[in-house]
This record gives sequence, structure tokens and C-alpha cells, in this order.
Amino acid sequence: MAQVFNNIGLIGKPNHEGAAVTLAKLHTFLTALGYQVYVESRVAEPIVDEEYSASLVEIGRNCDLAIVVGGDGNMLGAARVLARFDIAVIGVNRGNLGFLTDLDPDNFERELEQVLAGKFSEEKRFLLEVEIYRHEVLKSSNTAVNEAVLHANKVAHMIEFEAFIDREFVFSQKSDGLIVSTPTGSTAYSLSGGGPILNPKLNAISLVPMFPHTLTSRPLVVDANSEVKLALSPANDVDLQVSCDSHVVLAVLPGDEIVIKRSEQQLRMVHPSKYSYYNVLRQKLNWGSRLY
Repeated sequence: MAQVFNNIGLIGKPNHEGAAVTLAKLHTFLTALGYQVYVESRVAEPIVDEEYSASLVEIGRNCDLAIVVGGDGNMLGAARVLARFDIAVIGVNRGNLGFLTDLDPDNFERELEQVLAGKFSEEKRFLLEVEIYRHEVLKSSNTAVNEAVLHANKVAHMIEFEAFIDREFVFSQKSDGLIVSTPTGSTAYSLSGGGPILNPKLNAISLVPMFPHTLTSRPLVVDANSEVKLALSPANDVDLQVSCDSHVVLAVLPGDEIVIKRSEQQLRMVHPSKYSYYNVLRQKLNWGSRLY
């Protein structure tokens, strides 16, 4: 039987003892099965020689499967790079909640062997493309897997902006900011802000106000093919930022415009065959078990 995957990349959480142990176990396990294994350069030593140490881009170009060891934050950081390439991605949970990391670090062998044999489910998660315009000139851009968040660089500081969907005015707002989330991110920062949980199969994005100065402001879910534009009031008197997955920060000024839309890039995720999104929700959010 032909192998489903040939070259496998290992990506891990730097300076984390548990992640280092799991990476070493994965490397031993995979090489014993005959796979060519590359390890991300930040965590390659002492697992592999320099010849098999690779950057995220090199892993994306040369590998069929990437295994990310860490928490959801590590998965997000890798995903923004790997989404450019046709590479499958699966996670080993060495973090806290681990919505995006399926495999148990202490007992990954059986489920991973099934994945390697082609017994897995696959889905594609879309990203957001975030662009900052100043006087109609593009100043900066980046992508987000979970969410793009407009906020002030000061805690609890109210800002003013207008929101447009497909160039149609929707609302003006005074608040601490706005969370624009993908379905993947609906169980992250958006959930903490009172946003809805969106099944990852939905082609939708949510707009979640952060502490709005009105009792009638509520989260809004729109089609992911929509273009969201946030026009910042020139009257804002504080430095503003747009945060992408809490990793990348784009500076914005009063009067700037922020355009957020679905990116053409997609993250290709694979899961063990027994994976269930609703089972993940029950486990991570401590929902009740069946009554009968």
C-alpha cells in the first residue's frame, strides 16, 4: 500500500520541556516507520542534525504532513504560515484547552498510526485577511486564523468607529473595540466576549462588540464572503491597534480604515477518524453528559 504521507515536519513549542520530550518521541516513532522527518529549526537541536532542521516555510514546501506540538497558540502561529501550502496539519496537545490539537502527548502512537494509514477526517479552515488603509493607501496587512481585534493600546479606553458590511453602513459604536472572528476562533477570545460558537463548517464570521456603551449592541454573524470595513473616527485620542490571533499587531491611527475579509488561504487540518467537534466542545467546555 502506498504511503499517504512521505515527508513529515515536526513543529514545537520552544523552551518547553514537555514539548521537547514529545518531539523526541515523535521523531523516534516516525523514523522507525520509515518516514523522512524534518524538525522546525527553533526546536531541532538535539533531535536532528542541521541537514534535517527546517524553517516553517521549508516544512510547508517539502512536507506532506506537519505535526504541531504545543497549545492552540502554537498551532495558530504555524497555521498562518502553513496555510500558504498544500500540507496537512495535526496537533499534539501540550497546552491548556487545546481546541485545535487532537492527539494525547502520552498516547499518540495508535491514533497517529491510523492517520498515517489514511484513516482520518479532513477539513479546511479559512483565514481572515486584514488590511489597514490610510488616506486610501494600503499601509499594512496580515492574516488571522482565529480573529482580528480592534482595540486601544490602553486598557479600558473607549474608541469610536463605524462598521460597514459590503460597503453598506451597519452601525456606529463607542466601545473598547470589536472582535471579528472566524468559526475556528469562535471558541477563543470571541467566546470570552460573549460571542456565538460557530461550527467550523460554516462560511460565516462574527462581529462581537467589546464592552459597548449601549445595552442594545449584540454580536452579529455575517456571510464570510462579505467585506467588513471599520472606519475609525478622527476624534479618537489614543493609539489604536489591530491584533491578529494575539500574535501580530498592526498599528492604526484615528481616521484609518480597516478592511477584513475571507482570505484565499485555508488551513488543511486532519483529525483522527473518531474526531467529533461536538465531543470536543463537551470536553473542553465541561458540558453535561447524556441524561439517558
